[in-house]
Order: sequence, then structure tokens, then C-alpha cells
Amino acid sequence: MIGYVTLGVRDLEVSKKFYTALLNSKVLVDVGRLVMIGKDMAQPKIAVCLPFNDNDPSPGNGVMVAFPGGSKEGVVEFYNKAIELGALCDGEPGQRIDGVFYGAYVKDPDGNKLCFFDFS
Repeated sequence: MIGYVTLGVRDLEVSKKFYTALLNSKVLVDVGRLVMIGKDMAQPKIAVCLPFNDNDPSPGNGVMVAFPGGSKEGVVEFYNKAIELGALCDGEPGQRIDGVFYGAYVKDPDGNKLCFFDFS
């Protein structure tokens, strides 16, 4: 199952208002350059973010599909399997977002960005 999808945006405040209203949801996480919106943390979410490299958002720059790992060990297993299947590392497994989020990032063979994560 997909845990959340990230979309690159130019203006976080406009995007927060748009998606919370559109989806009748609320901001669940706001870490400055990234905001997660949804009903609750257990359900699929949408994240909006300013692209990490400060370039304009576009498909492939700010767009990412995230899959729940179920645990830190599960994140590492997903990451290792993706690398074994030909993905390229885009961020090794590790703790992120003030100890609340553990994640790993890869680019699939077509360059699509994937995240494997655990909220812990």
C-alpha cells in the first residue's frame, strides 16, 4: 500500500490551504519545507514540499511515491531489495525529521524517486 505521495510546489501556504480544503483533511506534519496532509497518520497522505535542490517543481523534482516499511528493519529490507533490483541510492536508510521519521530513498531504473519509511 502507498503511505503518501509527495508533490513539489512553489508556495507551501497556498498548497496547504488548497489540499486541506480539497481533501477535507488537516495538516498532520509541518517541518518547514514539507507538509503532510491527511485524515490521520495511519491513512494514506499527500505531502507537499519545496524541492530539496531549490529548483522549480516538476515531475521528477519534488515528486515521490512512499511505501511504509512497517519498521526500521523493514525500511532497510525494502531499500536493499530495491538496490539489488537495479535502483540507485538517493539517500541511505536513516533517522530523519527529529527522530520521528526513519526513511530511505532510491531512484528506480527510470529515475522515479521512491521512499521507504517508518514513523518511529
